[in-house]
Amino acid sequence: MNVKEIQAIARKHGIKVARQKKAELIHAIQLAEGNVDCFGSGPAIACGESDCLWWGDCMEPTPTRKR
Repeated sequence: MNVKEIQAIARKHGIKVARQKKAELIHAIQLAEGNVDCFGSGPAIACGESDCLWWGDCMEPTPTRKR
């Protein structure tokens, strides 16, 4: 999913999108939806949440998030 699409979802949740990176927006959306903000925190294949909206992007090789 591209950043513009993610920004549109974030705006629907009342999240300010200015100067936020893709992962930051996804984390904020996950929290707004009552989910764990786990995007990029480990191998998505291991999480088992293949129905997650972010699963495909999470599978892409990106630096993992420090918790």
